[in-house]
Amino acid sequence: MFRIETEVDKERRLLLRSLLADADTAASPVLRDLRGTPADRETPLQIWALTDDGSLAAGLDGHTWATWLHVNLLWVDDRHRGAGLGSRLLVEAERIAVEEHGCVNSRVETWDFQAPGFYRQHGYDVVAVVPDYPPGVKEFTLTKRLG
Repeated sequence: MFRIETEVDKERRLLLRSLLADADTAASPVLRDLRGTPADRETPLQIWALTDDGSLAAGLDGHTWATWLHVNLLWVDDRHRGAGLGSRLLVEAERIAVEEHGCVNSRVETWDFQAPGFYRQHGYDVVAVVPDYPPGVKEFTLTKRLG
């Protein structure tokens, strides 16, 4: 007999994450070899472009893990679009990921109305498309071999 609960519980979430990591490590020789190494640490990577007055013109938030750069967010203020600022941030993130973190691949998710074309121009390939996520929108996952 089981009791099913639907409450949000941070402690259980952490426990669940730990238990799943343990199960994954036991099931995968690749993850077993990765665990405890420097590559197993998720490391934040953020790059900011600021105007002369210090306001945010553009930013990239990502992280590195297991020789991968994951671009979580990339945004350029409308007033600065078309000037190559997004490209500069992406290229710099890729450089740091390769030179400082040993990354060999990069991944990003983006919606159809955002920037799949931008990432393709930078050498990313579409590896997955999720239709209607959210309804009426396509989500793209793109990857790139770095270096």
